[in-house]
Amino acid sequence: MPLRWYGNGDPSDPLYLHFSRIVNLTIHAMAFAAVNSGLWLVQQIRHPWSHLQWITGIWLLFLTAHLVFVILRRPSSTEKKPLLEDLSE
Repeated sequence: MPLRWYGNGDPSDPLYLHFSRIVNLTIHAMAFAAVNSGLWLVQQIRHPWSHLQWITGIWLLFLTAHLVFVILRRPSSTEKKPLLEDLSE
C-alpha cells in the first residue's frame, strides 16, 4: 500500500520527516539499481572495467548506511498519536 499524506506537510512533524526520509531512501535505492545495472551491462557489452566492483561496493555501503540512518531516526510511538486517534477526539 502506498504512503499517503493528507493535507499540507508540516516539516516539524516527526512522522512527516520520517516519511520524507523513507522516500529519499527509496530514490537512493532506485538510482543505485538503475545506474549499477547500466554500468554492469556496458561492461559486459564493451570491455572489462577493473574498478567497477569497488564503485558498486562503496555505493552499496553508502546505501546501507542510509538505511541504518533511516531506521535509527525513526520516531518513537510516543512522540505523536496516530491519525485515527486524533480524529476520534
